[in-house]
Amino acid sequence: MSSEELSSSITDWFFFNSWWLLLPFVMLLVIAAFIVAFVLLLYMISPLISPKPFKLNGAHVVVTGGSSGIGKSIAMECYRQGAFITLVARDETKLVLAKKEVEKCAINDKQVVLCISVDVSSDYGQVESVIKQAQEKLGPVDMLVNCAGTSIAGKFEDVDMDRFKKIMEVNFLGSVYPTRAVITTMKERRMGRIMFVSSQAGQIGLFGYTAYSPSKFALRGLAESLQMEMKPYNIYVTVAYPPDTDTPGFAEENKTKPLETRLISETAAVCQPDQVAKIFVKDTVQGNFNSSVGPDGYMLSALTCGMSPVTSITEGLQQIVTMGLFRTIALFYLCSFDSIVRRCMIQREQTKAADNKKE
Repeated sequence: MSSEELSSSITDWFFFNSWWLLLPFVMLLVIAAFIVAFVLLLYMISPLISPKPFKLNGAHVVVTGGSSGIGKSIAMECYRQGAFITLVARDETKLVLAKKEVEKCAINDKQVVLCISVDVSSDYGQVESVIKQAQEKLGPVDMLVNCAGTSIAGKFEDVDMDRFKKIMEVNFLGSVYPTRAVITTMKERRMGRIMFVSSQAGQIGLFGYTAYSPSKFALRGLAESLQMEMKPYNIYVTVAYPPDTDTPGFAEENKTKPLETRLISETAAVCQPDQVAKIFVKDTVQGNFNSSVGPDGYMLSALTCGMSPVTSITEGLQQIVTMGLFRTIALFYLCSFDSIVRRCMIQREQTKAADNKKE
């Protein structure tokens, strides 16, 4: 073979192999270009699927469980934005005190706070009747906040069977009844917002919440199904997942919390109700399906999104991108929780053995 032929062969070989070397880089460029084009397309159509923001000024907002805690703070936040408020709760004395606090947040002299005392979990007929009274006085309900609820903390075998039934009635049916009472009018008017206040214990089951967690998990199932029915009518549902919040209910719950539950809870900070309320009201007004507080809350919402609705392309993309990372972090949390439970069990058994020896 002549030197010219050899040189030509070597050149052809390098040219052929250089394409193979460049092929992965070219493929990455094509994939990157496709992703960029896809994201740009999603952003272009995003306004078509995202709900229009809802204005609270002049709107009628009904808040169940509005006499204290997060419910009262939500009512105050809505009142600061010009809404008319109906507070619904069982305790008349607390309702009167809450009414005075909410009225201090008025931004004009036309605003009104109406108080109605009723147990929203006991009888649908009563709930429907009081909602009609509220609508006769303040107009159709524009936004319903289902915040009435109770908490039980205790090991599964220590919780009375009657309490399993009671907590499901309060936390689940106590949201079903008011929602059923307002939904027909909302559909007729082709507008409305509905908030279900769940809990982070409604996203992850924890030690001591075998009665409480299922009642809060149930709200998500209700919300997802209801959102699919109501979306064509321009009615948007929000599920709010508050963390441990400094409320009278939280203080009462702490009195009976098992050691394991308390130690797990202490891995996260306790939030203030005003802070939580601002986030929940903002998300509900915007029509977001999920509403969470802080980095932990955001991670939990992304991890547990499953088939839940999204109200913006950005939200969906964020969930896709972060799922793997958040699952990895969650595994460390779960290992930590299991370690707490194991240590408490060992400590309890050692204490029991020591007591038996003394006897």
